[in-house]
Amino acid sequence: MTFLKMAYNNRAVCIILSIIGLVDSLYLTWIKISQNQTLCIKGLGDCWSVNTSRYAELFGIPIAIYGAATYVIILLVLLFESKITLLTENGSYLLFGISLFGTIYSIYLTYLEFVVIKAICPFCILSAIIITMLLFFTILRILRNQDDKIAL
Repeated sequence: MTFLKMAYNNRAVCIILSIIGLVDSLYLTWIKISQNQTLCIKGLGDCWSVNTSRYAELFGIPIAIYGAATYVIILLVLLFESKITLLTENGSYLLFGISLFGTIYSIYLTYLEFVVIKAICPFCILSAIIITMLLFFTILRILRNQDDKIAL
């Protein structure tokens, strides 16, 4: 399957990306809640410094939980968009909004890693890449939907 064909029929790709993002976020949540430094893989960035920084929580809740919730919402939209009329009509736009917000927030968090904390968490970077890829595929979905409407 070519990249363009895969991008055009991207629901499955978005589901897979969301599952990977969810697992990644749950792993980061586990590290944060357990306070187990050995879960951060040695020699692969500095996950511990990032995950114990003051920026790793928002309103007392680990950032990773917000990430996990985001991926769950994306998965639910993808799984139920053919069954719920509201999602059938607006699911792509909802996914766009969620992934756009997630991408912007990930850019902010990545900035904090590089500039303020001066440490890189590979699991955080993975999540940023995944949400950005979801944004890309969501844009392709919207463009495809626009092309389908024009063709009618």
